[in-house]
Amino acid sequence: MATSASCGPAGEAVAQTVEVILEIVLAANDVLVKKECFKELATYLERIIPILKELNRKNVSDSESLNNAIEILNREIRAAKQLTLECSKRNKVYLLMNCRTIVKRLEDTVKEISRALDLIPLASLDLTSGVSEEIGELCDKMQRAEFRAAMAEEEILEKIESGIQERNVDRSYANNLLVLIAEAVGISTERSALKKEFEEFKNEIESTRLRKDEAEAIQMDQIMALLERADATSSPREKEIKHFSKRKSLGSQPLEPLQSFYCPITRDVMEDPVETSSGQTFERRAIEKWFADGNKLCPLTMTSLNTSILRPNKTLRQSIEEWKDRNTMITIGSIKPKLNSEEEEEVLQSLEQLQELCEQRDLHREWVILEDYVPTLIQLLAKNREIRNCALVILCILAKDSDDAKERIVKADNAIESIVRSLGRRVGERKLAVELLLELSKCHLARDCIGNVQGCILLLVTMSTSDDSQAARDAQALLENLSFSDQNIIQMAKANYFRHLLQRLSTGPEDVKLTMATTLAEMELTDHNKESLFEGGVLGPLLHFVSHGDTHMKNVAAKALRNLSSLPKNGLQMIKEAAVRPLLDSLFNHSAPSSSLREYAAGTIMHLAVSTVSQESSQIPVSLLESDEDILMLFSLINLTGPEIQQSIIQTFQALCQSPSAPIIKTKLSQCAAVRVLVQLCEHDDLCVRANAVKLFCCLSEGSDEVTLVEHVNQKCIETLLKIIKSSKDEEEIASVMGIVSNLPELTQITQWLLDAGALPIIFSHLHNGKQNNPYKNQLIENAVGAICRFIVPTNLEWQKSAAGTGIIPLLVQLLESGTTLTKKRAAISLCRFSENSLVLSRLIPKRKGFLCFSAPPETVCPVHGGICSIESSFCLIEADAVRPLVRILGEHDPGACEASLDALLTLIEGERLQSGSKVLGEANAIPPIIKFLGSPSPSLQEKAIHALERIFRLVDFKMKYGALAQMPLVDLTQRGSGSVKSLAARILAHLNVLHDQSSYF
Repeated sequence: MATSASCGPAGEAVAQTVEVILEIVLAANDVLVKKECFKELATYLERIIPILKELNRKNVSDSESLNNAIEILNREIRAAKQLTLECSKRNKVYLLMNCRTIVKRLEDTVKEISRALDLIPLASLDLTSGVSEEIGELCDKMQRAEFRAAMAEEEILEKIESGIQERNVDRSYANNLLVLIAEAVGISTERSALKKEFEEFKNEIESTRLRKDEAEAIQMDQIMALLERADATSSPREKEIKHFSKRKSLGSQPLEPLQSFYCPITRDVMEDPVETSSGQTFERRAIEKWFADGNKLCPLTMTSLNTSILRPNKTLRQSIEEWKDRNTMITIGSIKPKLNSEEEEEVLQSLEQLQELCEQRDLHREWVILEDYVPTLIQLLAKNREIRNCALVILCILAKDSDDAKERIVKADNAIESIVRSLGRRVGERKLAVELLLELSKCHLARDCIGNVQGCILLLVTMSTSDDSQAARDAQALLENLSFSDQNIIQMAKANYFRHLLQRLSTGPEDVKLTMATTLAEMELTDHNKESLFEGGVLGPLLHFVSHGDTHMKNVAAKALRNLSSLPKNGLQMIKEAAVRPLLDSLFNHSAPSSSLREYAAGTIMHLAVSTVSQESSQIPVSLLESDEDILMLFSLINLTGPEIQQSIIQTFQALCQSPSAPIIKTKLSQCAAVRVLVQLCEHDDLCVRANAVKLFCCLSEGSDEVTLVEHVNQKCIETLLKIIKSSKDEEEIASVMGIVSNLPELTQITQWLLDAGALPIIFSHLHNGKQNNPYKNQLIENAVGAICRFIVPTNLEWQKSAAGTGIIPLLVQLLESGTTLTKKRAAISLCRFSENSLVLSRLIPKRKGFLCFSAPPETVCPVHGGICSIESSFCLIEADAVRPLVRILGEHDPGACEASLDALLTLIEGERLQSGSKVLGEANAIPPIIKFLGSPSPSLQEKAIHALERIFRLVDFKMKYGALAQMPLVDLTQRGSGSVKSLAARILAHLNVLHDQSSYF
């Protein structure tokens, strides 16, 4: 542009103008107020640049009209630059106060630039039609441009003008105004930021005074005086303190009002005195009502009045206000001694009077503070409930919108502690206390104190869920204000309030995240806490830390997960959200810099395994270990790690063997010779590892194939297991060993090893002397009875006699009544085995010799076995009183227990004992439940019942007594039963004369 510019004055001015425009466009981005207005200015100016370039390209010759137009344009654009720079550098508050002037200058400048463009002699310059049209359109647009202050700015300026006119506006008005100003100019409402901004504003006022602009300086002084009433713009008001002291020194007795203070119409002291055209002064409302009632004459002089003239009597109003202020000060001073009265009623009345004064005017509150009421009010918090409530209300009024009052309250002896104490009292007092603490917490000094008071945060957390919505909101807001401190957040977490801890855990700096994670790792959490934390989103951050954090963070996060995962619901969620993989990776990492990390990971995986056991049947089963490789790798770690991890891994598999994936897990463990490893661990020095190994061994032995157990269970293993029973103090471990013995194959060699090692008396002693309050009592008895079964095989009478010799039979009968369903089943099986040999063991009746009158009385003959029976010698069910308990079990819901009991009872009707045995069963009322089994869903139970009835119904008495009861179930079986059952049912119906004996239909 410089190379093509005209050499004349016009060309040089055009070049300079373009440079200034470019500077304005750049500076417009940095203005502190009216950004949109300056952006609009920059847009207009940018459109001028092509026009000026066109003038230079035409190399126009100078003319007076052109030079004049360019000169005006250059001057106005420089004025625009000056305004733009001022609005980029001066104080924000000062600029806001001058926003009307700024927009007026902007609008005037734009219009002047438009007129300067319009002065360019387009016709003589031979410019293109496009340029001429552009100039015309631009001039028109700039002439119509309007710039205004925003509504928010106008609202602020109007409030300032109103405040200046009212003179005695209170501090809350100034504080609210201050917040509006801060929001409008984009500065923080923090006290330090505001104070700094207003110090700069004061400097601007001084600069204005130096420029001799007295009118503006006076206006700004008035604005500053108004804003100085706000706490954030000044320190405690020295001027106000002096003024208060001076007025108090005038006397201690209230003054009567002067006669001139009274309104002639109302006879009351005036508040807004106005002077009429007659020169008389009245209360504004009273004289206006006088005129509204149609009166045109002065109430005093009866002269005609101009009703449109009412002049404020400012001098009188000021005198009245000063009189009121002095009396109020005296009243405030006179109340204070009364608050120390022993009469509670007097104290209450004085507090009510003080409260009323505080509510009237902000100025009164300042005087109360200057009278040093705060310590006295704090002391009253030790009085009765009514006095405490009044004191809390007044303290809250004083603290509102006054940082000075807040600081005085905080610094008063025992103040915060006394207020916090009220949080634990009745509902009304709690509400007042939390409201006051919330107001105080807006002050940094108070925030530091509140959280440190013992029990404060716990009480606030309790209130945050209060039925009173306002109290709950205040408590939550106060907790929010106290969350600036990590220590407070930790206290909140310990009080079951985790909102802020979760926020910091997700978004805080690294050191804060570590602190929050450590808190979760170390805390004793209830199940409700754990559930709440997961619902709040704790899992995501902790999993991220386990995968991507440094060593310390990984350890802490893994420990926290172990803590939280013990709730099954959380464990299932962790599995669903892919938490298993990073945990397994941490556990499989043998080069991990921290063994603790692997311990925590193993503990967490164990909890996840436990969670899979408690799944609801309606849900899709969740599987912990998806791949065979993970199963085998995890189990292999048992031999490669220390006791802590060993224990967790064993417990993991123990839980998985009870989960929906149990069949898969057991199969895989069988493939990796798990029993061999567990047999070795039964001799482990660490008792916890040993106990858990025994429990898993018991779990795997149940349903395990015989070959696997025989391969790894030898005589030494048997001896080791029995040693555990004798020495262990862990009842669950003992029960598990009993379970292993119960599950071992009933091979002669294994049973003999057990007998040789003294298993029988050991097992019986635990069965007989089991602790009544032992939580594993039922499991212990179930497994012990199951273990006893192996010593009662009917083919080995010696073993049976050894078992009976311990006194086991009466105990088995007792367990038929008191045991669990499984215990009853196993007891019935044992009694059945005993009973199978009763006939051969029953002793024949000896022939009587000599004179009958001198011979011993005859021994009782067994009604079933026909000989002399006893419990220990012939294992007789009748002698043991086992028949009726066995019959009662027939009525239970468990088919297994019913079948075992039926088997035992049917030993009484085998072979030749049908008649005598059936009589015993009939007397014990066993026949109806056997008939009921004809409809059982268990095929084996149904078949045993029908075989028994086929024999029993051969007896006429039984056929007559029970035939009708059995007829319909038997008919049903002939129609719905299997082939053999149909045939047998038909045969019984023939016994009952329902079918003829020769029928071959079935």
